[in-house]
Amino acid sequence: QVQLVESGGGLVQAGGSLRLSCAASGRSIRTINMGWYRQAPGKQRDLVAALSLNGITNYADSVEGRFTISRDNAKNTVYLQMNNLKPEDTAVYSCAAGGSWPKPNAYWGQGTQVTVSS
Repeated sequence: QVQLVESGGGLVQAGGSLRLSCAASGRSIRTINMGWYRQAPGKQRDLVAALSLNGITNYADSVEGRFTISRDNAKNTVYLQMNNLKPEDTAVYSCAAGGSWPKPNAYWGQGTQVTVSS
Protein backbone atom coordinates (compact mmCIF):
# COMPACT_ATOMS: atom_id res chain seq x y z
CA GLN A 1 0.00 0.00 0.00
CA VAL A 2 1.07 3.54 -0.76
CA GLN A 3 -0.30 6.53 1.11
CA LEU A 4 -0.18 9.95 -0.55
CA VAL A 5 -0.76 13.33 1.07
CA GLU A 6 -0.91 16.48 -1.05
CA SER A 7 -0.31 20.02 0.08
CA GLY A 8 0.39 23.44 -1.40
CA GLY A 9 -2.88 24.33 -3.05
CA GLY A 10 -4.53 27.69 -2.65
CA LEU A 11 -5.71 30.86 -4.33
CA VAL A 12 -3.40 32.70 -6.71
CA GLN A 13 -3.80 35.42 -9.30
CA ALA A 14 -3.35 34.69 -12.98
CA GLY A 15 0.33 34.73 -13.88
CA GLY A 16 1.35 33.57 -10.45
CA SER A 17 2.97 30.36 -9.26
CA LEU A 18 2.28 27.54 -6.83
CA ARG A 19 4.17 24.42 -5.87
CA LEU A 20 2.22 21.33 -4.93
CA SER A 21 3.78 18.60 -2.82
CA CYS A 22 2.87 14.93 -2.58
CA ALA A 23 4.40 13.12 0.37
CA ALA A 24 4.42 9.35 -0.09
CA SER A 25 4.70 6.61 2.50
CA GLY A 26 4.68 2.85 2.32
CA ARG A 27 7.00 2.65 -0.67
CA SER A 28 9.95 4.53 -2.09
CA ILE A 29 9.01 6.86 -4.95
CA ARG A 30 12.19 5.70 -6.71
CA THR A 31 10.45 2.38 -7.39
CA ILE A 32 7.12 3.61 -8.65
CA ASN A 33 5.62 5.82 -11.36
CA MET A 34 4.09 9.05 -10.03
CA GLY A 35 1.65 11.53 -11.46
CA TRP A 36 -0.51 14.59 -10.94
CA TYR A 37 -4.09 14.79 -12.19
CA ARG A 38 -6.67 17.54 -12.02
CA GLN A 39 -10.43 17.71 -12.14
CA ALA A 40 -12.39 20.89 -12.70
CA PRO A 41 -16.10 21.11 -11.79
CA GLY A 42 -18.22 19.24 -14.29
CA LYS A 43 -15.22 17.82 -16.13
CA GLN A 44 -13.39 14.53 -16.13
CA ARG A 45 -10.15 13.98 -14.28
CA ASP A 46 -7.17 14.42 -16.58
CA LEU A 47 -3.48 13.71 -16.29
CA VAL A 48 -1.40 16.85 -15.88
CA ALA A 49 2.11 15.46 -15.47
CA ALA A 50 3.77 12.13 -14.80
CA LEU A 51 7.22 11.02 -13.72
CA SER A 52 8.40 7.49 -14.31
CA LEU A 53 10.52 5.58 -11.85
CA ASN A 54 13.49 6.02 -14.23
CA GLY A 55 13.02 9.76 -14.63
CA ILE A 56 10.97 10.12 -17.79
CA THR A 57 8.41 12.93 -17.74
CA ASN A 58 5.12 13.31 -19.53
CA TYR A 59 3.00 16.49 -19.65
CA ALA A 60 -0.42 17.45 -20.90
CA ASP A 61 -0.18 19.82 -23.85
CA SER A 62 -2.05 22.49 -21.89
CA VAL A 63 0.68 22.73 -19.23
CA GLU A 64 3.81 21.96 -21.25
CA GLY A 65 6.41 24.64 -20.57
CA ARG A 66 4.57 26.01 -17.52
CA PHE A 67 4.46 23.05 -15.12
CA THR A 68 7.33 20.89 -13.93
CA ILE A 69 7.11 17.58 -12.09
CA SER A 70 10.06 16.56 -9.95
CA ARG A 71 10.89 14.43 -6.95
CA ASP A 72 13.05 14.49 -3.85
CA ASN A 73 14.00 10.90 -3.11
CA ALA A 74 15.34 11.73 0.34
CA LYS A 75 11.97 13.23 1.34
CA ASN A 76 10.00 10.63 -0.63
CA THR A 77 8.05 13.54 -2.08
CA VAL A 78 6.95 14.51 -5.58
CA TYR A 79 6.37 18.12 -6.55
CA LEU A 80 4.43 19.97 -9.21
CA GLN A 81 5.79 23.44 -9.84
CA MET A 82 3.15 25.50 -11.60
CA ASN A 83 4.14 28.79 -13.21
CA ASN A 84 2.23 31.34 -15.25
CA LEU A 85 -1.04 30.01 -13.91
CA LYS A 86 -4.24 30.66 -15.82
CA PRO A 87 -7.87 30.69 -14.66
CA GLU A 88 -8.43 27.49 -16.64
CA ASP A 89 -5.91 25.75 -14.37
CA THR A 90 -8.45 25.98 -11.54
CA ALA A 91 -9.20 22.45 -10.35
CA VAL A 92 -8.70 19.89 -7.62
CA TYR A 93 -5.22 18.46 -8.11
CA SER A 94 -4.58 14.89 -7.02
CA CYS A 95 -1.38 12.92 -6.70
CA ALA A 96 -1.29 9.34 -7.96
CA ALA A 97 1.20 6.51 -7.78
CA GLY A 98 1.72 3.08 -9.25
CA GLY A 99 -0.01 1.46 -12.18
CA SER A 100 1.05 1.61 -15.79
CA TRP A 101 2.95 4.30 -17.63
CA PRO A 102 2.17 6.99 -18.75
CA LYS A 103 -0.88 7.25 -16.48
CA PRO A 104 -0.05 6.07 -12.98
CA ASN A 105 -3.30 5.52 -11.12
CA ALA A 106 -3.11 2.68 -8.60
CA TYR A 107 -3.03 4.84 -5.46
CA TRP A 108 -4.50 8.29 -4.89
CA GLY A 109 -4.19 11.19 -2.52
CA GLN A 110 -7.13 13.19 -1.24
CA GLY A 111 -6.57 16.15 -3.55
CA THR A 112 -5.83 19.83 -3.05
CA GLN A 113 -7.74 22.79 -4.47
CA VAL A 114 -6.02 25.24 -6.79
CA THR A 115 -7.94 28.37 -7.70
CA VAL A 116 -6.58 30.91 -10.16
CA SER A 117 -8.32 34.28 -10.26
CA SER A 118 -8.33 36.50 -13.32
